[in-house]
Amino acid sequence: MRLVIARCQVDYAGRLTAHLPMATRLLLIKADGSVSIHSDDRAYKPLNWMSPPCWLIEDGDIWTVQNKAGEKLVISIEERLDEVKHELGAEPGLVKDGVEAHLQKLLAEHITTLGEGYTLVRREYPTAIGPVDILCRDADGATVAVEIKRRGEIDGVEQLTRYLELLNRDPLLSPVQGVFAAQLIKPQARTLAEDRGIRCVTLDYDALRGAESDEFRLF
Repeated sequence: MRLVIARCQVDYAGRLTAHLPMATRLLLIKADGSVSIHSDDRAYKPLNWMSPPCWLIEDGDIWTVQNKAGEKLVISIEERLDEVKHELGAEPGLVKDGVEAHLQKLLAEHITTLGEGYTLVRREYPTAIGPVDILCRDADGATVAVEIKRRGEIDGVEQLTRYLELLNRDPLLSPVQGVFAAQLIKPQARTLAEDRGIRCVTLDYDALRGAESDEFRLF
């Protein structure tokens, strides 16, 4: 992991163009080859980034990051304020809550819970920023990424948003829709998800297990 704090401007050229004017930013270069540019707000979401496979060419204070598709990030550095490197070692991976892991398995087995005609592509679909819980296709063949939580909160919506931004860069998958699925979805999370065009689905754990509801039982 390499962290560089610098005054820089950034220009992106690819399917569209984007420009970040000169300012002080954090440049994050990871061992997987990814490069991302961060400001001191927006929490963990970068201003711009290039996901692997890509390569970084440093020519003095001009850095060019390019991927196989020919997209480029050109970082023009005016001043380097700090730079550090750290070896983070092997990542043991996320240990999911037992209920979440079971929900994922059950939903994959009963993928038509999301709608008639849905088909499973795979569970734990790998991406450069972590695995998507479920990748599937709807009745029209469109790609759908599903994030599953026991309790759906804003952090989960943000996580799915990052996956969607990355997956939609892949022409073999794009356009990718999002589904945020949980046993309970908080109102704020639902509002944010729907504002971003993400569909919310409330999961019934017992129904997925095929268990009969005991809501109206006397004994």
